[in-house]
Amino acid sequence: MTRPLIAIPARFSATASALRYAAEVNARALIEAVWRAGGEPVSIHPADGEVASRLARFDGVLLPGGGDLAPHRYGATDTHDTVYDVDDLQDAFDLGLARTALHFGLPLLAVCRGLQVVNVALGGTLHQDMGGPEREHRHLVHPVAIRAGTLLEQATSVQKVEASCYHHQRVDRPGRGLTVTARAADGTVEGLELPDAHGWFTSVQWHPEDTAHEDTAQQGLFDALVRAARDGD
Repeated sequence: MTRPLIAIPARFSATASALRYAAEVNARALIEAVWRAGGEPVSIHPADGEVASRLARFDGVLLPGGGDLAPHRYGATDTHDTVYDVDDLQDAFDLGLARTALHFGLPLLAVCRGLQVVNVALGGTLHQDMGGPEREHRHLVHPVAIRAGTLLEQATSVQKVEASCYHHQRVDRPGRGLTVTARAADGTVEGLELPDAHGWFTSVQWHPEDTAHEDTAQQGLFDALVRAARDGD
């Protein structure tokens, strides 16, 4: 059976010693989770220009984690000193990718930064910093409650997961039409969906790829994406 093509925008990396040059990369765990699900993961180059024609050959999209979005993208007039790895080209490409995938109903899974990208693409805002080491969700595994009846629940088959997180920002105001599908105990938004989406779409603030190799609930997200891509949902 032909594997559905899953587009994953590459992330810019300043150093990659094995390649001898700066690189465009994706996490191996993310790639492996898509492969286990039966998809063909394809890194795509972030570039200026038309996005729709580039996505036409793909069956699904995965928006991965990465650095912070530029605060001006969601209307902020200042920049917190913890904001890091901002890249204008990466921002523009990811935002265009999110809007295009949603517009055409291309199956879309958004992870960590990816969730924030979708939120901002639909007019939402972010808290630039959650309040320092005692409040941020970096190098942290914690329980997340999933709302019943959501695509997220269908994909994971549970209403509570242990989520591997690495983020210091979180959703402030959800974007147009988005509903919250999961929260951490401290109230942090951990999942967003668009009930009126043309195609399959869900998003999580955590990194399911970190534990997908041993946690069927986390792998279920990648399985659901590939299944929707194969079925043309």
